[in-house]
Amino acid sequence: MLFHSTRGGDANKTFEEVLMQGLADDGGLFMPNVWPQVDLNELKKQKSFIDIAKKIVPLYTSSSFDSSEVIDLLDNTWHDFSDKNFAPIHRLSEHQSVLELFHGPTAAFKDFGLQLAAAFFDKALKKNKKTAIVLGATSGDTGSAAIDSCKRFESIKSFILLPNGNMSDIQRKQMTTVDSKNVFTIRVNGSFDDCQDIVKDAFNERSFLKDDQYLLAVNSINWVRIIGQICYYFYASLKANDLSEELNFAVPTGNFGNVFACYAASKMGMPLNKIIVAVNKNNILDRFFRNNDYSKREFLESLSPSMDISVASNFERLLYDFYAERDSDLCRTLYKSFPTSSIELDRNLWEKTDDLFLSYTVDDSSTLKNMSKIYSDFNYLIDPHTAIASHSVESLKEVLDGETLILSTAHPAKFPESIAQAGLKLDQIPKQLSQALNKEERYVTLPASKDDIFKYIIDNN
Repeated sequence: MLFHSTRGGDANKTFEEVLMQGLADDGGLFMPNVWPQVDLNELKKQKSFIDIAKKIVPLYTSSSFDSSEVIDLLDNTWHDFSDKNFAPIHRLSEHQSVLELFHGPTAAFKDFGLQLAAAFFDKALKKNKKTAIVLGATSGDTGSAAIDSCKRFESIKSFILLPNGNMSDIQRKQMTTVDSKNVFTIRVNGSFDDCQDIVKDAFNERSFLKDDQYLLAVNSINWVRIIGQICYYFYASLKANDLSEELNFAVPTGNFGNVFACYAASKMGMPLNKIIVAVNKNNILDRFFRNNDYSKREFLESLSPSMDISVASNFERLLYDFYAERDSDLCRTLYKSFPTSSIELDRNLWEKTDDLFLSYTVDDSSTLKNMSKIYSDFNYLIDPHTAIASHSVESLKEVLDGETLILSTAHPAKFPESIAQAGLKLDQIPKQLSQALNKEERYVTLPASKDDIFKYIIDNN
């Protein structure tokens, strides 16, 4: 299995090259040359999430690693999950269930993709006798999952940028209380977009690296994170109906990686009816799916901070594969002037949306109301992101057929302020979160300046 860029510049890349490079040299995102097909009958024989992963992950890694060494790696990749099933399903009603993806050590779905990426990072670094720097920006959960996934590997130093503003205390403290010599948390006097711009500059310049170092991408542009998420879609389908019927998946999303992983699973053979793309008031995705309007607007803070993103990085993969049917020239042309100019597809291309996608925008008021409703109706507490997906399903129920799995991407205890605003109470806080609340914070504060941040990395590298 080899990989190529959505914009046509990088081609025939191995799995290891894609893993370590992250973003393609031409600015595009990496895609597999073909969609590998799974044997559903073989998957139906599997019992656990790890069993499923062992059937999925090696399909993408063969250009760099033998299947046997990947199988061995997967036995020790996902760690410190509080539920032995990793991603249990909680039934709400006859046609709606919740897929709980928050049982990992940072209580968010990003543990799945980042623990897989970190394990492969370390394997590749040891093989090549090199070290690496992880540099990432976070609007909530990515930073804590990256720190937790990478801190056990001496070959990796993590520098995570936290913007000012919308992040719960517990989300911040998951990152700022880590006492590890290879973890550096930087509070930036700027917005998430400022932090993202600095990370992009870092990958373009790489001036702070030593000669034997890689700079690693841990946000969802890295294909390996997508692989980890593909695994839980197959696992959920197995547990829901033995992979025998098409499901709907309601996905709360910002950067679109979780939605794209669902789409990718369907391309590999997972039965799928519809994907409900559920967003908050940062609704670039809903505007596209409803009105063919993919235009960047002002960044807005909401009760669902992990979705507060003005441009969905992974959407390019869907545009390339689903809409443009792998026409890299078209994809490159569409992104040439974006985000200064908006993207609008030819009508005949955009109308394919109805084949697979529904979307919905949920404001903060409706988010709180849905949190209260789900607790009142089912005695079940959900976080704001899950509430956005749940409310979207309720709003679209007249056009949905069959069973729907609502993705719960974070534990409600990560958002105590929102729980209180909804008139609800937290009965229990996971151990890993309560421990973070009581630890001393360790971070530096820097201006939103690449020069200052690059110097800090050099001083601590």
